[in-house]
Amino acid sequence: MPPAASRAASGAARRPGLIGRLPALSSRVLWFSLGLTSVACGIAGIILPLVPTTPFLLLAAFAFARSSPRLHAWLVSHPRLGPPINDWQRHRAIRRRAKVVAVAAMVAFLTLGAALGLAPEIIAAQALVFAAVAAFVLTRPGVPEADE
Repeated sequence: MPPAASRAASGAARRPGLIGRLPALSSRVLWFSLGLTSVACGIAGIILPLVPTTPFLLLAAFAFARSSPRLHAWLVSHPRLGPPINDWQRHRAIRRRAKVVAVAAMVAFLTLGAALGLAPEIIAAQALVFAAVAAFVLTRPGVPEADE
């Protein structure tokens, strides 16, 4: 009989305790840390114009759903941070105002880069990234009027 089978037969294969809970505990700690970091980046995105907000908040909600039901509930019910998360989770949709602000910000920063004389390669790379992001944002449905 293989060693693993003999341990299983003797009842010594798995014993509850700290060792058995370590993978789950370390996983929760990692998800929790990712959630906190994502909330911090999302809040920074509110203040800093080049940092996105909603993707970080969506990541935080995802991470907190796996690590802290209390922080997940706080985040999705927050009056300022919660609505874009709920819009995405319920409808996979982006509000019209958010679309306009996102595209306007991308155009403004592309224009600013050109006005500051950035290298053409940098402008081209920015334009490519901004075009891809704008295409994604603009092709998402809007939030149903009843939810706005």
